[in-house]
Amino acid sequence: MDIKSLEIRLNDFDPAVRKAALLEAKAGFENGSIEAAEKSSIHNMHCHTFFSYNGYGYSPSYVVYLAKKMGFYAVGLVDFDVLDGVDEFLEALQLLDVRGCCGMETRAFVPELADKEINSPGEPGVAYHLGCGFTSGKVPAGQQAFAEMLRKNANNRTRKVVELVNGYLAPAVIDFDAVAKRYTPYGNVTERHVCSAYRDAAAEAFPNPADLAAFWSEKLGVTVSDAEKLIANPVKLEGSIRSKTMKSGGVGYVKPSPESFPTLEDMNKFILGCGATPTLAWLNGLSAGENALDELIALHKKYGTAAATLIPARNVEGSTPEKTAALQAELDRFIAACVKNDLPLLAGTEMNAPGQLLVDDFDNPALSKHLTALLAGVDKFC
Repeated sequence: MDIKSLEIRLNDFDPAVRKAALLEAKAGFENGSIEAAEKSSIHNMHCHTFFSYNGYGYSPSYVVYLAKKMGFYAVGLVDFDVLDGVDEFLEALQLLDVRGCCGMETRAFVPELADKEINSPGEPGVAYHLGCGFTSGKVPAGQQAFAEMLRKNANNRTRKVVELVNGYLAPAVIDFDAVAKRYTPYGNVTERHVCSAYRDAAAEAFPNPADLAAFWSEKLGVTVSDAEKLIANPVKLEGSIRSKTMKSGGVGYVKPSPESFPTLEDMNKFILGCGATPTLAWLNGLSAGENALDELIALHKKYGTAAATLIPARNVEGSTPEKTAALQAELDRFIAACVKNDLPLLAGTEMNAPGQLLVDDFDNPALSKHLTALLAGVDKFC
């Protein structure tokens, strides 16, 4: 079996190609032509797919295939603002006999914390928030308008970013609708897709390497030598484009208002209406909103939140020994509080940027001591 060809087809934008490849993978696992690692306790319950943005271009089918191949205990899909990958993911779980669950991530406004930063740096009152345990990508009739609002608002925010950044990066301009067709399988355009498109547009506008380096040197405010290094590393170049033009202080940054996102209460009503579980997303415990942990959990539970999610890789190692100690102390405090409040925990790596881990290092002592609690959370959902 040509494994490389199979894996490419598992990530094809055409769903028929992916389905055929998935069935081929199923047969390969069954006849031994594809080796699956022995199932272990490693897991990743927070995997974005190419229906929002995956740093490796992975489809829902490929994420499940990867989990099977690596012997995951379980795996979880989480895409931004849409449920487009849910049905494919659930089918792949069944076909490859892998445990897993499906979620959706968005940002919500928390009126009670309007003056405090929570888990979205630099954006007081705004919180990344999840629903986990969706059993279908088709939402109930009563929730369809809300689901379409989430999709529409997300695309409108990114479309506005493109309008603003185009003026700054001209002649390396992009067309939002063209990006939606070329860079995504179903039109859910994120800032990371846009950064890839700008990198390609600049390369097309400046085919001469010296001209391209001079362009990025000017636009990113770096030396020509540093621009050349960025061009040679597409991941870092795209990260620099996003940081310079789309984050706070950049020409494409649009400061959110309370009207930019649904309230936490309304978001939870939608999640519950779909039969899923509202899930608190935790960053690192260092912001004013997260540091008051008992109050934060009580507020979430008031609106029906009944689970929590975390990205351990952010919290087991800091830039200095002191930062590492602070992060690990907050990790311990958060997990203890979730256990105390009966909030099942789902941990993962996101995979929504190149270079992010495929799975956490569960042998790290800072994380391994929490493995029992994390597996208990998985078992609640799977």
